[in-house]
Amino acid sequence: MNSIEGDCMAEIILKRIYEPYDDRDGDRILIDRLWPRGISKEEAKLTDWAKSIAPSSELRKWFCHKEELFEEFKIRYLDELRTDRQKSEKVTELCQRAEHQRVTLLYAAKDPIHNHARVLWEELQRRMEEE
Repeated sequence: MNSIEGDCMAEIILKRIYEPYDDRDGDRILIDRLWPRGISKEEAKLTDWAKSIAPSSELRKWFCHKEELFEEFKIRYLDELRTDRQKSEKVTELCQRAEHQRVTLLYAAKDPIHNHARVLWEELQRRMEEE
């Protein structure tokens, strides 16, 4: 589990959706475009499912979780987060939520480093430090 701590006691946690629910998770937000296999909606205990913030289907399919493509994927996904209006608005919303309470971003990828959740987490940290 990883967290971002910024001003106003903001905290954003990254967590695989397959990890157990914790009362301290705060707002639990699924950030994958596709529903994770083997998880029921009851088990997920989501506050929100932010499909719109996930990488585009084209980018997700191109990347296919290949570690050797991660640096290029990161550049392309950051571009989407910064230039796509819907994604950018969702990033702003997540930053605002995190100002008031803990936010746990949930993802299904097996690799905890080379995935879109990590890129989003870093972008949220950058945005919160700018404010």
